[in-house]
Amino acid sequence: MATFDYRAIDQTGLHAKGQMDALNEADLEIRLERMGLDLITFKETDKSRSAFAKNRVTNRDLVMFCFQLEQLTTAGVPILEGLSDLQESTSNPYFQKVLVAISAEVEGGKLLSEALADHPDVFDEVFVSLVNAGEETGQLAIVFDNLSNTLKWQDELFSQTKRLLAYPAFVFVVVMVAVTFLMIYLVPEMVKFINSLGQELPLNTKILIFLSDAFVNYWWLFLTLPIVLVVFLITWVRSSPDARYKFDYIKLKLPVTGEILNKIIMARFARYFALMYQTGIPVLQAIKICEKIVGNRVIADALDRAHGQINAGDSMSESFRNVGLFPSLVVRMIKVGENSGALDKSLMNISYFYDRDVNESMQKMLKMIEPMLTVILGLILAFIMFSVLGPVYDSFSYMKI
Repeated sequence: MATFDYRAIDQTGLHAKGQMDALNEADLEIRLERMGLDLITFKETDKSRSAFAKNRVTNRDLVMFCFQLEQLTTAGVPILEGLSDLQESTSNPYFQKVLVAISAEVEGGKLLSEALADHPDVFDEVFVSLVNAGEETGQLAIVFDNLSNTLKWQDELFSQTKRLLAYPAFVFVVVMVAVTFLMIYLVPEMVKFINSLGQELPLNTKILIFLSDAFVNYWWLFLTLPIVLVVFLITWVRSSPDARYKFDYIKLKLPVTGEILNKIIMARFARYFALMYQTGIPVLQAIKICEKIVGNRVIADALDRAHGQINAGDSMSESFRNVGLFPSLVVRMIKVGENSGALDKSLMNISYFYDRDVNESMQKMLKMIEPMLTVILGLILAFIMFSVLGPVYDSFSYMKI
């Protein structure tokens, strides 16, 4: 689809202007007619210019979208009127444009889920599948309520992760700035004084001088090498499925963060799987959708193997146990859910347990990171001071003799 800037007029003669996605001029005119507007002029938006625009819908925008539609649907307000109200209430210009397009498509005869599916950059496959299931079962209000709660949980988890990383990142930057200053400005001046003493330098002082010279002469390498390595790693991981698999495997095996990441993935899987199962989406279809949302190729491959075993006739709990990657808690709760007929409740219990465990683990890790970074900074400063002051102290000792 192309993006058009348009000017139009409504039935009362008032002028309106805006932006809309359409296939061509005829499609644009049809979409505007559905909104009660007559097209006057239009022009296609420059793609290179729009690439720098904030064409992004946040989790909070989606939370408000689900919450308001749940309230309006429960009150018996038609979907089309609800979408019209949402267009006026949202403060995100791009999301407003998306809602205008969805309204036009629904008015043209599409189901809401079909209209949402035309905007995959905003509404992912899970979102669309759940809305579709809600339309088929007549539980659209319940689906929007569950989606709102799930998106809130996801947003809170993301915010908590950012808070966790903010302090270590700040301390790391401070440490790097301090070390760079010492190596480039302070140490060379001290080295001049040490060399003037004319004595044999200890090994640690020689190492410090070597590092200082490297910082002074090759500062551009220290600045660009990490960026080049990160860009290379990202490109390699994105271009090679084997590299992505190995990278995801390494992330799960890291000493502290690997365990936390695994719990976050399990919580996300359990929550979304329970939501889809509760809405009426078949188990096999729900597992295939979950492969795309876990965000880890190792876990996705395990889900694919479990899907194959379930499709062959094995029970869900046996299939997840045979895969050998899912914790015993997940397998046990799935088995309880199968036996009791309340699989969705068992899965939500898994999500609740891992949510709480992740929160506690993150708090513990934050308490560990703070003193650890302080100790690292202290050791670096101690090494520099000992390497600089050691020869000075030795020279004073020789003077006494």
